[in-house]
Amino acid sequence: MAPSAQTHHRSHSLLLFQKLLNLRDSASPLTLILDTLEQGAGPLIQEFISRGKLARSKVLFVSFTTVRKPRDVDIFIKARGKSVTALITEIASHFAPPKGQTPKDAATSSQRFLIVVDSLNPLASKEPHALPLFFGSIINPFASLVAVYHNDVPLVLPRTVNEYEPHPLTLLSHMATAIFKVSSLYQAVETKRAQMRSLREPEWGLHEGREGVLVGLRTGHQAEGLVVEMEMRRRSGRAVAERFILSPSTQKGSAGASLSLLSDHPLFAPPKDAEGGAEGEMADTTFNLGLTEKQRSDREGIVLPYFDAQTEVGGGEGGRILYDMGREDDFDDEEDEI
Repeated sequence: MAPSAQTHHRSHSLLLFQKLLNLRDSASPLTLILDTLEQGAGPLIQEFISRGKLARSKVLFVSFTTVRKPRDVDIFIKARGKSVTALITEIASHFAPPKGQTPKDAATSSQRFLIVVDSLNPLASKEPHALPLFFGSIINPFASLVAVYHNDVPLVLPRTVNEYEPHPLTLLSHMATAIFKVSSLYQAVETKRAQMRSLREPEWGLHEGREGVLVGLRTGHQAEGLVVEMEMRRRSGRAVAERFILSPSTQKGSAGASLSLLSDHPLFAPPKDAEGGAEGEMADTTFNLGLTEKQRSDREGIVLPYFDAQTEVGGGEGGRILYDMGREDDFDDEEDEI
């Protein structure tokens, strides 16, 4: 990729990621975040909330697993134990225009809402058929929904679900306009190092296969950041995919998390020798594939077989065949002259 095209691709990807985080111009009405036990979606959710407060949006937090009200949240709704209908009614009550304000005036107001659902697993396990109803009732032109789904949590479906029906995760992925899959940066770096050394890739948590191990060993590198795999569906149906690094800020009152492409990481960057051509590739070999000046001059002085036929007869002037008869050849007078 040319340097100008690479710079344009990098700038376009970062601007698109920031647009989704800011939820600017209703970039994604339904954003689905997929996390695991090894890397939760907490830093990414907090980034959504912080940017929502900077944009003066009202933040509604629908809690299925969170006990305390998070920071910068305006409305905290406890959803555990409530039916889908009751939950929709309670959420929609906060969208109702104030008394004395007509719906037309409410439509022209600049107040926007950010709805955060900390876990869709209880809803998908209890009433999977109600997911389209739940999303369609609370998403509107002035509200954006950010929901989390835990990949590692087993999902027990009710008996009324037909085995031929799509899985709730498949349904969620189909309805979402943007999907973020988070993973640990430290684990991604260790996996990349193992691949470069042709070693077995390390495993963590449930993938270790050890009895009683649910979460891998935590180290001090966990605070470095997380890898976010973005998949955005445009209105045309085309999907845009890219991988980023989100590094949360450790200082209070800072502007926010720092964003960068995963390809900008030194370990994931393309090798510089690949840009130097064939000479750069042969520099790391244990043998020389090049030619010396004497070998090159000797190769140019070699006369190839039937080289005279190309010069004496005239290359490309006809289809004559030059043939030298041997002792054992028997010339036939009836044949045409060769």
